[in-house]
Amino acid sequence: MAAAQGRLSDGAGGMDEANEGDRDGSGTAPPVPPPFRAAVDALRAARLRPQVEVEPAPAPKKLAPFAYALEATVVDGEQDLADGRLVLLHDPAGHDAWRGTFRLVTLIRAELEPEMAADPLLPEVCWSWLTGALQARGLAYGEPSGTVTRASSHYFGGLAERPANSQIEIRASWTPREGRGGAPDTGAHLASWCDLLAQVAGLPPAGPGDASVVTLPQRRGPQAR
Repeated sequence: MAAAQGRLSDGAGGMDEANEGDRDGSGTAPPVPPPFRAAVDALRAARLRPQVEVEPAPAPKKLAPFAYALEATVVDGEQDLADGRLVLLHDPAGHDAWRGTFRLVTLIRAELEPEMAADPLLPEVCWSWLTGALQARGLAYGEPSGTVTRASSHYFGGLAERPANSQIEIRASWTPREGRGGAPDTGAHLASWCDLLAQVAGLPPAGPGDASVVTLPQRRGPQAR
C-alpha cells in the first residue's frame, strides 16, 4: 500500500502558491505553523487499503489561511466505484464555528441501485456511517455537520437507451480534536474517511474488527476508468 500524497498550500519553501488571504500585505506568506506541518506529514504518511487510490488536489484558497487537499477513488480492477475529496483546513487563530483550529471537510459520491436509493432511511444510514467510521477508530471530534443528498436520473429521446441511475452524495465537516503539539491525528482521520468511502462503494469490511459493518450494495454497472 502506498502512502497518501497530496498538495500543501502554504506558499513556503518552494511549495505551492499561497492561499489568498495568507499574505500580510508585504507580498510574503507567513511561515507554516508547526501543528499544521505535523498534521500534513501525518496525512502523507498514512497507509491506506489498496482499493483506495489517493491523488493530489488543489487546496481551496479562501476557506482558511492554510489548507491541504486529497482526492480519492475506490477502484475494482478498471472500474471506479466511488470518489471523494478530503480537505484539511487550519486557522491558527481559531474559528468560532469550528471550536478549534483545524477542520476536515469532505465530499463523497457513489452510484446506487435504484431500490437502495428509494429507501427513506438511506440519508440517516449514510450519516451514521460517517460518525460510525470515526468512532470505530476511537477518534475524538466535535461540531459535525453535513448533508446527505440522493438524486436519480432518467433518460429520454435520443438517450432513452441509457438505464436510469441514482447517486448518493455526502458532504460533511468535523473538527478533529488536537493532540500533542496542537496537531490532530490526521492519519487516523484519513484512514477513517477511507473506511467510509469504501463502505459507500460497497466494498467488504477491511478487517475482522469491522465484520459488523453493513455495507452499501455495489452500484449497478460501475463506470469504466
